[in-house]
Amino acid sequence: MKSMPGSLDQALDAFGEGSRTFCSGGDVFTKDVIETWLDYKRKKEVDAIRLRPHPHEFALYFDI
Repeated sequence: MKSMPGSLDQALDAFGEGSRTFCSGGDVFTKDVIETWLDYKRKKEVDAIRLRPHPHEFALYFDI
């Protein structure tokens, strides 16, 4: 890895085929489990953060 991902979304994208092969080797995790986990992380964590204002935005626009 050349550099660290800047966000959870980028980290999930960087979880490429090599990582998936490693995690599914030895029947530790099935492809379905990995895909379900990635989908869950995107829907429940990445989207939840993306849809809400960041605390810094409150400081910029609502700080009196």
